[in-house]
Amino acid sequence: METNNQPLEKLNIFSFKGVQMRTFHLTWMAFFLCFFGWFGLAPLMTIVKTDLGLTKSQIGNIIIASVAATVIARIVIGKLCDSWGPRKTYAALMGICSIPVMTVGLVHSYEGFLLFRLAIGVIGASFVITQYHTSVMFDKKIVGTANAVAGGWGNLGGGITNMVMPLIFAGFIGAGYLPETAWRLAMIVPGVMLLLFAFLYYRYTKDTPSGNFDELPVAHSRSLKTKGSLAIAAKDPRTWALFLAYGACFGIEITFDNIAALYFFENFDTSLAVAGILAGTFGFMNLFARAVGGIVADKVGRKFGMMGKGRLLALLLALEGIGIAIFAQSGSITAAVISMLAFAMFLKMANGATYAIVPFVNRKAIGSVSGIVGAGGNVGAVLAGFLFKSSSISYSQAFVYIGAAIACIAAIVALVNFDKEEKMIPETSAFGTAEA
Repeated sequence: METNNQPLEKLNIFSFKGVQMRTFHLTWMAFFLCFFGWFGLAPLMTIVKTDLGLTKSQIGNIIIASVAATVIARIVIGKLCDSWGPRKTYAALMGICSIPVMTVGLVHSYEGFLLFRLAIGVIGASFVITQYHTSVMFDKKIVGTANAVAGGWGNLGGGITNMVMPLIFAGFIGAGYLPETAWRLAMIVPGVMLLLFAFLYYRYTKDTPSGNFDELPVAHSRSLKTKGSLAIAAKDPRTWALFLAYGACFGIEITFDNIAALYFFENFDTSLAVAGILAGTFGFMNLFARAVGGIVADKVGRKFGMMGKGRLLALLLALEGIGIAIFAQSGSITAAVISMLAFAMFLKMANGATYAIVPFVNRKAIGSVSGIVGAGGNVGAVLAGFLFKSSSISYSQAFVYIGAAIACIAAIVALVNFDKEEKMIPETSAFGTAEA
């Protein structure tokens, strides 16, 4: 029978009972709100473009800036999770980042807007804390599923934002404000929500099922606060294999979110509304697809070990790469939608499978491993963004290149031995008592 201060062996998504499930729900909700702050400007960019007189090149730089800042932020935040604890780290991140979200409306130039977009991009590091916190709250048998569900539901914020922020903007227009003022006021809403939720998160979550880092017995606290965790994570080749893998799945997901509507609009002569709906379908698959990846990875892991999880991830990436290449060559909108849904399923399952492996690379450096791997997703997005910014290749050609690159990464992942033993086995790990 489970004790109240142990990682849970079951995920009951309808339960809020106990610190583990309460933390699970508050964690994905926090990540969901962070997406509102992170991508709240995206559906308003047509208004911002007119108001600030932005060029296509400047918009491209802004898109890249929105994900570039997250690369370094995720590595730093991962280290803070290991040393400071996820509860304080998440509350501080939401509280601090709510400031640029609320005040971005004060800018009136491209340079100022670019700097604010960089600052807001830091909130994308919230994903690392989300995965860390669910990793320590659930038993190794179910941790992949828990990570995938929390990550997937949080990612839904990206899709919902595209629907809600225009409504908030329209509300201010209805109240009599001009468009150039309404978009600025609209961004105050997600900023205030983030600030309020920072206090809720600090008040109602714990660092571990046993309590907060500063409340635990000295010996146990020291076993969790690992010195040099970033170096430990960086020296392990498995960390970098997962870094590449996450760049090939989540990195491409962010890129596709940014380009999908425009691609359908220009290539298949759809209306903006239809293009938006088709692009939104891609994002809404996070409701279940990432979770499926985590569930399958956990099942494969129980039967074939970590090596099995690694091979599953490689297979999903290979299928994703093939699907993207087929999508790029689609001659009709029907074929494009079908191939998009297919590669989206493999892509989002790969997201879930990646973070079903992350907690087991080194249990003494979960935050740092999660941070480096999470940064890989944004590095992938930045590199892909340059492809779509290029004037010498078409969007279809860019997708073909991306598909080929993903296939190469799949081959690399397939060759990595994820069953490698950890060099340091702690007396007490984040998953509870270490196995003999």
